[in-house]
Amino acid sequence: MNNLKTFIKEKNLNGYIVPKNDEYFTEYSSNKNLSKLTAFTGSAGFALILKKKNYLFVDGRYVLQANKQSSTNFKIIQIPITWPKNLITIKNTKIGFDPKLFTKKILMKYFGDCANLVPISYNFKNKGVKNSNKFFQIDKKITGESSKSKIKKLLKFMKEKKIDYLYLSASENVCWTLNIRGSDLPNSPIANCKMIISIKGKIFLFSKLNKISLIKKKMKNINFLNEKDFFNTLCKLKKGNFCIDENTCSIFDQSLIESNFKVTHKIDPIYHLKSIKNDVEIKNTLNSHILDGIALTKFLFWFKKNEKIIDERKIEKKLEQFRKRSKFYMYPSFDTIAGSGPNGAIIHYKSTVKSNRRLKKNDILLIDSGGQYKWGTTDVTRTVCKGKISSKIKNNFTRVLKGHIAVANCNINKNYNGHLIDKLARKPLINVGLDYSHGTGHGVGFFLNVHEGPQSISKNNNILLKKGMILSNEPGYYLKNKYGIRLENLIYVDQIREKLIFKNLTFAPIDTDMINFNILNKHEKKYLFDYHLEVYFRISKFLNNSERKWLLSLLK
Repeated sequence: MNNLKTFIKEKNLNGYIVPKNDEYFTEYSSNKNLSKLTAFTGSAGFALILKKKNYLFVDGRYVLQANKQSSTNFKIIQIPITWPKNLITIKNTKIGFDPKLFTKKILMKYFGDCANLVPISYNFKNKGVKNSNKFFQIDKKITGESSKSKIKKLLKFMKEKKIDYLYLSASENVCWTLNIRGSDLPNSPIANCKMIISIKGKIFLFSKLNKISLIKKKMKNINFLNEKDFFNTLCKLKKGNFCIDENTCSIFDQSLIESNFKVTHKIDPIYHLKSIKNDVEIKNTLNSHILDGIALTKFLFWFKKNEKIIDERKIEKKLEQFRKRSKFYMYPSFDTIAGSGPNGAIIHYKSTVKSNRRLKKNDILLIDSGGQYKWGTTDVTRTVCKGKISSKIKNNFTRVLKGHIAVANCNINKNYNGHLIDKLARKPLINVGLDYSHGTGHGVGFFLNVHEGPQSISKNNNILLKKGMILSNEPGYYLKNKYGIRLENLIYVDQIREKLIFKNLTFAPIDTDMINFNILNKHEKKYLFDYHLEVYFRISKFLNNSERKWLLSLLK
């Protein structure tokens, strides 16, 4: 902090912005600058360091966490309620930022024209994580579509939009297009890279060259280039119309492109293309969820029957042990959230040595976890109890369950986007004056990021839902310093004749000890019975006798 303050003074600045992301704008980057500076470990947020005051901006998911971790040295501000541009203290001041870590769109959203923004890099002097893991290719039998076919779709888009060059600045979109994956992120099989496609079909891939040996021989139609060769490559290209996505193209890259080309702004078409999973991707994802359901069911049985006093970190470790029994399991798709009692009220809680809590007799536990499997990405949340819980907690859990069932059973032809479905999920809570401060669901990738767009179930999402889209269904309720409730399955859009419906991908039991059956209607009770029957049908043969008997007992 002191070094950064000195830098601000030396460069005649009034402040400096420090984001969570790296230059690839991925959710789970290896960039630790924000956490080292602020002690905040959430997956989204940014700091504004001024000469005499420090601000940390986070969304509703992270307000409690940020206050616990960072409020000693930072004023915590919730976005979008307040943005930096709303602060009087920075009006007409000089604020520095690293142009490789921001897009023009993000800076405008944060700051508008309230301050004079100065592109200047600050060296955090990180040693960095040495990672020489190679990129690898996944077969068409796994993805259901060849890279050649995907590129053909992009060239068609370019022709229709009269684009000479398409710049793919989002690594996950390059990975999807080329059917490649890597190990550059802690929780996602992403290969950090960027790509230019010309209207004539020439492809330029920019990455660290020590990572490409496994794919280079198989992909002879691609020009493999070092990340540092980006500008030199631009200079060698013929003049033309260059298309960038302002959501992921950094100010630094944009300025290089604009120095040589006429630039148009369009949302990367790959977001839409990869959001619609083909039948092979759905099948592989479903198989991964069966494996995940087996692990989670065994864990839930262990949790219910284990008499020993346990803590959050032991719970995380135990669930990971069950997942590792599958030879197809690779690693978590995000850091497991195991929040007991008051820690469960922190929406994206991560247990640390300091915060680790031993479960008390009548605590409830919120456990949100997922895995990257060969081949599929999972994400599931269960809220469970061991002892007696109050009728108030039971009622609130049941209202969350009612919202969860309303999403699963909704008529997508009528509720055709996430905005409309989000209302259904919240209604049982809102009817009694309660709500939750996060979206009801996010899109999920195919052996890629556990969070991806453009579809989601949230208040402001108007993307039309289509067959093949995967989303999470996760309403919740959180009582500060008391407990948290969330219930999450992954679902996908299927079509029967003309009707679009949701089908479950997640198959793991819901804790019936948490439910007040008196406030479920007959349709909701039938859904719950049918769901547990399908869970039993799909995974019971992989359970031992005791686990199977327990799972059968939930059919009521």
